[in-house]
Amino acid sequence: MDGLPPRSRPLTAASSSGVAYQRTLKNAIDCVGVGLHSGHPVKLTLCPAPVDAGIVFRRVDLGVDIPARYDLVTDTKLCTVLSAPGQPEARVSTVEHVMAALIGAGISNAVVEVDGPEIPILDGSAEAFLFLIACAGTVEQDAPLAEIVVLRSVRVQVGEAYAELRPYAFGLDAAVSIDFDAPAIGAQAYSLLVTPESFRDELADARTFTLLHEINAMQAAGLARGGSLDNAVVVDGAEVLNPGGLHSPDEFVRHKVLDAVGDLALAGAPLRARLIGHRSGHAINNQLLRALFADDANWCLTAGTAERPNWLGSAGSLAGARDHRLALAAAPS
Repeated sequence: MDGLPPRSRPLTAASSSGVAYQRTLKNAIDCVGVGLHSGHPVKLTLCPAPVDAGIVFRRVDLGVDIPARYDLVTDTKLCTVLSAPGQPEARVSTVEHVMAALIGAGISNAVVEVDGPEIPILDGSAEAFLFLIACAGTVEQDAPLAEIVVLRSVRVQVGEAYAELRPYAFGLDAAVSIDFDAPAIGAQAYSLLVTPESFRDELADARTFTLLHEINAMQAAGLARGGSLDNAVVVDGAEVLNPGGLHSPDEFVRHKVLDAVGDLALAGAPLRARLIGHRSGHAINNQLLRALFADDANWCLTAGTAERPNWLGSAGSLAGARDHRLALAAAPS
């Protein structure tokens, strides 16, 4: 068992007037940045991938591929961390921002190569990743895009924090609220129907944030060695310490929505659902996907045509789809 739903799922045909197709990058593109927690330089390369490959992280220093799957998440304390099946030492951390950028730009298939255990933090948002994708260009592929449709509400709650997925007619609609004691943050709420345009214009530049006293604790524990005012918003009580201030008054909650988009992209296909979240974070986002796929009655898989996509295999299971995608992504081009 790989943790994914084992039974076959029904496929619902999309309307003939609006078939969505998979997309990948037109060209490979790379950048170099710093790992937020290690402080070490990291090279990242975004590469095209074939139809049905999905998103795969490739540790080029280890020669290991790690599929972007919710059931391979092994840590959510400060970021979302993926580990290769059976190889816990082969990890990639802070995947949420690049995942958000890829799904926000409508990318279905890509290989994300990194030469270390962290995705570079860049400016702490998804904007730089989105810029790289725009520079590389995108191309439509000759295969319909599958979509995970939420059929009934699923909720995860831990104390006052919760997240819920509800059935929704179109795309991913997110409504998230936060409540912090720090007066500079306070209580904020934001809602958005996530499309490539709205992601670019409303979410992409929202940076990760932290409280000043948390930085001291993290650095004492050997973390956040690459953190600075260049890649995070730092708050001390009622004061934002970044000289340039905020990108928007509600940048904090917008970043929480961005994180949720990236974490939920680990479902393996775009979600058709409404997300309601309050004080939620990486851990609850991952638990929410696990709860969704724990019961076959919670969801179904659609495709852009009435035909069964080849990557679903004979059983038509999402688990089989993921295995096939990994094999495709690992195949030489």
